[in-house]
Amino acid sequence: MSFNYYAGEGGRGGFLSSLPPVTKNLIIINVIIFIATLINENFMIGTFALFYPTSPYFHWWQVVTHMFMHGGFWHIFFNMYTLLIFGCVVERIIGSKKFLLFYFVCGLGAVALHLGVEYLQMQSYMNGAALGNATALEQIAAIKGTPTVGASGAIYGVLMGYAMLFPDSKMTLLFPPVTLSAKWMVVAFAAIELVTGVTGWASGIAHFAHLGGMLIGWLMILWWRKRGILFEKDRL
Repeated sequence: MSFNYYAGEGGRGGFLSSLPPVTKNLIIINVIIFIATLINENFMIGTFALFYPTSPYFHWWQVVTHMFMHGGFWHIFFNMYTLLIFGCVVERIIGSKKFLLFYFVCGLGAVALHLGVEYLQMQSYMNGAALGNATALEQIAAIKGTPTVGASGAIYGVLMGYAMLFPDSKMTLLFPPVTLSAKWMVVAFAAIELVTGVTGWASGIAHFAHLGGMLIGWLMILWWRKRGILFEKDRL
């Protein structure tokens, strides 16, 4: 896949100045927060990562701040790389104002589905705990004590947005080296996330958050198309 990026007036200003503002600032903020987490991990995770609402560690702002938290170098690297490649394109097509709204609503949709699935799990475990099941008690404690971090839900929404704008463009994975059109690539991603989320095969990953971001991204692009404002940059 090839992309053409403009570099501002006269081509001056360097790489960062060539990026659209929302994508650029999201990347900068994520990197700053990641560095802060490296300096004081306990404080940053305990304050800004997302905990289950009945956890003693939960704060209302975590539904937003967890989107800027990451669990390690490769986590933030792949998230920011994906945001750079696809966010730049989507932002330039729909406009910065609309892209900012799109990004955060996708992120909140990811939170909603993730917490909704955790709520269903909690109800099941609480029923087991009421019957004296020790394993159920351990699972309840695990859910309340496990933080969720990452921009992946919002970024999966951006990926969905790109696939809807350019459904026939070709995308190639680094591993395995598979090339598919964007529309089929996101279908494959969604199927993988659904299967792994239901089966619990790849634990430690918020698969339903990814699905939530993709679902909201799909709905928002459909809604803007229906209203005829998808490509009107200054109108919502």
